[in-house]
Amino acid sequence: MRSDWLKIKLDDLSGNEIFSLLQEHLEDMRATSPPESVHALNLEALKDPSVQFWTIWDGQILAGCGAFKKLDPKHAEIKSMRTSSLYKNQGVASKLLMHIIEQAKLSGMNRLSLETGAMDYFVPAHALYLKHGFSFCAPFSDYKEDPNSKFMSLDLVKM
Repeated sequence: MRSDWLKIKLDDLSGNEIFSLLQEHLEDMRATSPPESVHALNLEALKDPSVQFWTIWDGQILAGCGAFKKLDPKHAEIKSMRTSSLYKNQGVASKLLMHIIEQAKLSGMNRLSLETGAMDYFVPAHALYLKHGFSFCAPFSDYKEDPNSKFMSLDLVKM
C-alpha cells in the first residue's frame, strides 16, 4: 500500500487524538509486560524538552506517532512508536521510523537506540527495526539486563 498520502508533523501533544493513542499504547504495554519492564513514557514525560515527538496523519485521522529522546549530545532513544490499529501493515511505522532516523541525523545524533519487549507481541517491532538497519545490542543508558526487554541500536554515522 502507498504511504505517500500520509503527512508527518512535529506535535505538541495537545490533541485528544494523541492522548487516546498514547493511552492505548500504555495499556498495551502494561498488558504485555510486567510493571518493572514497562518503559513507555506518559504524556507529561513526552513533553520534556529532550523529546521530539511526531504524529503521522491521514487527513484528519491520526495514523501513528513516535519520538526520540536525547540521552546525550550524540545519542537518542526512540520512544512511543505506535501505529493506530486502523493503519497496521500499511507502511505507517516504516515511514515514521525513516523520518525519525533522518531527524536524529539532522539533530547531530550519531546513535539511535531503543528498548522494546521480548515477548511474541513485539516480534513485528523487532522485524521493523531490523529492516531499517537496527541490530540487537546490550542495555544502554540507565537500562539493566531484563529477560522481558530487547535493546536495539543504529549507528547513524555509518548510514
